[in-house]
Amino acid sequence: MIHKISTYSIYFSDLRKKIGLWGAIKYCTKKLATRKLESSPLSAKPDPVDFYSFIYSIPFGNAPHSMNKKTINWVIPDFGIGSGGHLNIFRVIKNLEELGFECRINIDGPSHFAKGEEARACIREHFFPIEATVSIGRDGLLPAAATFATSWTTAYTVRDYLGAGKRYYFVQDFEPFFYAQGSDYSFAEETYNFGFKGITAGGWLAKKLSNEYQMETVPFNFSFDRHLYKPYPRRETEVQRVFYYARPVTPRRAFELGLLTLAKIHENNPKVEFILAGWDTSAYHIPFPHLNAGVLPLNELPDLYSQCDIALVLSLTNASLLPLEVMACGCAVVSNMGENIEWLLNKDIARFSKSTPDALGDSILSLLNNPDELDELKTKGLEYARLTSWDTEVQKIAKTITNDLI
Repeated sequence: MIHKISTYSIYFSDLRKKIGLWGAIKYCTKKLATRKLESSPLSAKPDPVDFYSFIYSIPFGNAPHSMNKKTINWVIPDFGIGSGGHLNIFRVIKNLEELGFECRINIDGPSHFAKGEEARACIREHFFPIEATVSIGRDGLLPAAATFATSWTTAYTVRDYLGAGKRYYFVQDFEPFFYAQGSDYSFAEETYNFGFKGITAGGWLAKKLSNEYQMETVPFNFSFDRHLYKPYPRRETEVQRVFYYARPVTPRRAFELGLLTLAKIHENNPKVEFILAGWDTSAYHIPFPHLNAGVLPLNELPDLYSQCDIALVLSLTNASLLPLEVMACGCAVVSNMGENIEWLLNKDIARFSKSTPDALGDSILSLLNNPDELDELKTKGLEYARLTSWDTEVQKIAKTITNDLI
């Protein structure tokens, strides 16, 4: 048993890249429960040729004939509850369905779901009440008028599927940046040369993919769930409180930079309270008082944001949905500066800073020391968030697809 677990621990990090943390846990657990034990050396490594065999170009499936021009395939990696990237995908699918499109979802690669109906039930319960069917594995793909890749691994499947119709790439971040300069970086980057039309989360990605890879791109902007995010009555108004989106498992969210920033704030003003959420940080030594809120249900987030004066939201790749959600609850945002952030935010509604603890800490302390300026920033942020609309953004995507398929 020791040898077998050790072997799967090596596979685990690779699986997680393709199907997420929870998917990798469930997949490895299932394998351990169903396979006979075999003796393997502790130094055993996965077969990279087998694991990355999807990189090879091997066409499969049948070309579509006369298709309903509103039939769309969405090829996605496996998912777990709480996945922000999948939340966006399922939101777009739900809105497209309301506009008359027929959507199908295909989970590419290993899945912790036993069958498609189980995955569909999870989506309907924990994300959106979609009408789309869900299948697992390449064999579940059916010809469509258009097919969306939604991650770099799924792009290889869409490239090879003969029944894809018009090929699109739903790009939410520059995925090569998720890796060191190595094979995964190269494999992810190559997908931008496949000739797909990019539907990108924001202008930074659209510009980058267009300029560097000559992709045809159509950007959409972000909004927030109006049924969920809104200001709640503030309790303990005399307390100054900072929220930090703490994701140590996601390097692009700069966890260490954030902690150093909060430590500087605490050193200068020990009365400031801190709330950390996004991941359970109890395994880390954090040398200042704080509330470790961990991973919270979505319906608990608006009240939490409303109890904070400022949210420190860091991203070293594309911006996240969090700034608009936080601002919609009446909380000001402090962020690192850069084109990857400033396509979404601007200096009138958020405070930008260099990506150093001193600069970020000074920005937050300055706002806390100037309540009138802080209140103005909260008001402008709330007004800005309320001007955005997911309906408007999905209508842009729908118009693009309709025009392409005429």
